[in-house]
Amino acid sequence: MNLIRIEAMKPAHLEQVAVLSVEETQVKFVGTMNEILVIIDNIVHPHVILDGETVVGFFLIDTRYGQCYDFSETDALGLRAFFIDQHHQGKGYGKAAVASLKSFLKSAYPEALQLFLTVNCKNPAARYCYEQGGFTDTGDLYLGGAAGPQHIMQMALKN
Repeated sequence: MNLIRIEAMKPAHLEQVAVLSVEETQVKFVGTMNEILVIIDNIVHPHVILDGETVVGFFLIDTRYGQCYDFSETDALGLRAFFIDQHHQGKGYGKAAVASLKSFLKSAYPEALQLFLTVNCKNPAARYCYEQGGFTDTGDLYLGGAAGPQHIMQMALKN
């Protein structure tokens, strides 16, 4: 595996992003690209995970996450819809991308102090990946998820 790169999604990425997908068993945790792309706006920003010029993964940064969820700090960012395309899973891209998030977000969102996410209790592999990348489980659960209870995790971006 080459070194991955994270960057804000550009129009040139759309063709590759449009065909990204996860295995059927993971759709309940992430959604489909059609469902994800419609929530992008000036508040929810799309990002790609690249290996060379190939888009291998995707995620959203919600800049008003903390204003929508009471478990989050008011000024915190939210990580949403983070996934590696099913054809690229198992190659270490997820682990590398999570490990790169902090430095990327500190540069792209220098005012942000924290990053929050929720991960489904039925998705222990994702939870482990986030923990290995520097997220801490708050010990609380978010019960408003469509696929059941979710662990609330956070990462300090300043320290």
